Amino acid sequence: MIKIIDCGSQLTHNIARRIREFGVYTEIVPYNQTDTILADFKSKHNNSLDDILEGIIVSGGQYSVYDKGSPLYTKDIFSANVPILGICYGHQSIAYLLGGDVIPANTREYGRTKIRIIEDNKNNNSNNRLFKDLPNEFNVWMSHGDIVGKMPLGFEAIAFSENGHIASMQKDNIYTLQFHPEVDHTENGRKILENFLNICNAKKTWNPSKIYDKIIDGITAQTKGKIIIGGISGGIDSTAASVLMKNICGNNYHPIFINNGLLRMDEENEVMAYCAKLGIDIDYVDASNEFLQKLKGIENPDDKRKIIGHAFIKVFEEAAKKFGKADCLMQGTLYPDVIESVSIYGSSSKIKRHHNVGGLPDKMGLEVIEPFRSLFKDEVRAIAQKLGLPKEIIWRHPFPGPGLAVRIVGEVTTEKLDLLKQADKIFIDEIKSRNIYYNISQAFAVLTNAKSIGVMGDEGNYQGIIALRAVTTNDFMTSDWYEFKKDDLTAIANKIINQVKGINRVVYDITQKPPGTIEWE
Repeated sequence: MIKIIDCGSQLTHNIARRIREFGVYTEIVPYNQTDTILADFKSKHNNSLDDILEGIIVSGGQYSVYDKGSPLYTKDIFSANVPILGICYGHQSIAYLLGGDVIPANTREYGRTKIRIIEDNKNNNSNNRLFKDLPNEFNVWMSHGDIVGKMPLGFEAIAFSENGHIASMQKDNIYTLQFHPEVDHTENGRKILENFLNICNAKKTWNPSKIYDKIIDGITAQTKGKIIIGGISGGIDSTAASVLMKNICGNNYHPIFINNGLLRMDEENEVMAYCAKLGIDIDYVDASNEFLQKLKGIENPDDKRKIIGHAFIKVFEEAAKKFGKADCLMQGTLYPDVIESVSIYGSSSKIKRHHNVGGLPDKMGLEVIEPFRSLFKDEVRAIAQKLGLPKEIIWRHPFPGPGLAVRIVGEVTTEKLDLLKQADKIFIDEIKSRNIYYNISQAFAVLTNAKSIGVMGDEGNYQGIIALRAVTTNDFMTSDWYEFKKDDLTAIANKIINQVKGINRVVYDITQKPPGTIEWE
């Protein structure tokens, strides 16, 4: 088992996911609870191989080691006598805790950077293991303002960045990386993590196929004889969770679908139709007018999310009364939802302000059931396949909880919604007709809060701008933009401009995540 010390990085769960890919069991531990690592280590000879500590990874984070309240864990972990890998803030905090100096960099490294492995050390077996079978130079992804200025006693640099900063250092079985091997943007990142697992002699005991049975057993025990309500949006997470709950709880499970008026064109009818085919009896609530009234005059994206979240709670509570006294609330929460929605351990930066993990449980006083809370999107899709869900649902592009409100920059109005719905439908229909929908992880249109001068039929106009967004990703924690063929993108843009009255310009967003997010707001 590998323990990951969470120091607040949005990518901590990405590290866990990468480790799982190699079949190694891993657990995430808050930085302020690292004493549990040592307790586990001292009693490591338990019945399960999953309980044997084989290595420790210290995650990145948004803090400087000198910040007040920075996530500094106990130095006692270095006495565990297992291999340790520090990543980004983990690199700096290991240097700091062991007596080195961390200083602000004159040149901040953010994004793609080339590193160079020290050739002498490449040929030295004792220091070769982390970069085994890798080229001397390759591109990595960095995100930091501080650097290790002076290494702790006994450490030596085994890689430098193109700016001359220490990119990796090592002493005995402690290794550190200034960059992020867990993101797709880093070349050879998976190989570096695999090399570290080999250094740990980590046992491959993690079997994703066991997840399903464990979830079934847990929910069956938790829900026996209880009434459960749950929100369903039509996305893969809530749909798969609802099918799972229906199979286990039968008529004791009551899914509620709320139309907030911010759905894609004809989406409410599509969701109702395919849920009926899956045998899910949905309680449909049309609250679109209520939501749109509350959003009048609101431009700030955080305010929009909060208003939608609060309105959702009110509408959901009212809808739930139909089923009498419920015992449990089911939510389709995923690992990325948790890490991006709340500051779980007091160090994570809060990115999402409204998601499944919002205010419903505390507000309603219900026992919470989250079948997929520890899973990533691809793992949920694997379960959905096991449940027999069709391809069009399993690979349906994600849709945000606040809906089109966060794809309209500025105030949400019925006129803007109409423009965006038309443009978005054209975009999605076109990528489906060109057989590239399933090559893209998420695609959508955004109505910007800008206008531009255009010429149509020899007549000038001043109309709105649509931005198109299409990304590829394995985990939705990082993403890259999808590279369209020029003819395809041109045809899509022309069709939107020709058919959506009020739009005269289309732009394409080529921002990666990070530094951007997938959604605009």
